[in-house]
Amino acid sequence: MTDFTTVQLEKDPRGFATLWLNRPEKNNAFNAEMIRELILALDAVQDDKSLRFLVVRGRGKHFSAGADLAWMQQSAALDYNANLNDARELAELMYNLYHLKVPTLAVVQGAAFGGALGLIACCDMAIGAGDAQLSLSEVRIGLAPAVISPFVVQAIGERAARRYALTAERFSGERARELGLLAETYPADSLDEALAGWIDNLLLNSPQAMQTSKELFKEVGSGVLTPALRRYTETAIARIRVSAEGQEGLRAFLEKRKPAWQEQA
Repeated sequence: MTDFTTVQLEKDPRGFATLWLNRPEKNNAFNAEMIRELILALDAVQDDKSLRFLVVRGRGKHFSAGADLAWMQQSAALDYNANLNDARELAELMYNLYHLKVPTLAVVQGAAFGGALGLIACCDMAIGAGDAQLSLSEVRIGLAPAVISPFVVQAIGERAARRYALTAERFSGERARELGLLAETYPADSLDEALAGWIDNLLLNSPQAMQTSKELFKEVGSGVLTPALRRYTETAIARIRVSAEGQEGLRAFLEKRKPAWQEQA
């Protein structure tokens, strides 16, 4: 797929892509170039109708150590408007990842600090190593996790988000699982094997149904019942029942055979 300097976007012939943070020599720390390339990579994923889902990973020992020191030094010399532009770029990245049409799965190992927690929280699902180390570390250097805060709150709740943003304490992958940031944790040396199982499971599912379900639960939100939400859910199931994949899935179930999307995987 598209060539980048700080990230890699690899397409698997089974119909999914892996987006790699690819600055292992810098522990995959963010800088302006990486943020821009991540935005472009997500645009490519959004435009590729053949993709079923996206895996987000970090090359090397760490998922991401947060912001790059050299980039932070440059930011310190910028005025308010220039810093606002930087913040808007980061916000675009987070919002684009959160609203990506295909399901997203983050895979976390080593360190995940600062903005890296935003990436994890923006994904639909995340797994990681039990011994991973995570931190909302911004207050240690006089900053705040502003842009990523809505996504972190959605992932772990307001009370826990406030605690970890104020203390900047590190917490393990196991603790991240307890908080709901990670769905499951595994020994670090078993993470790739576990990921293969997640991928195999996702490939069993109808690509259209996964996208519809992702859109559905964003609309449902906290589940507050309203007449408008009721109408939305009624039309959502009616639309997918008459769709090509919905019809194929029902026929395959009744005929006791694999649906077409499983044959293609």
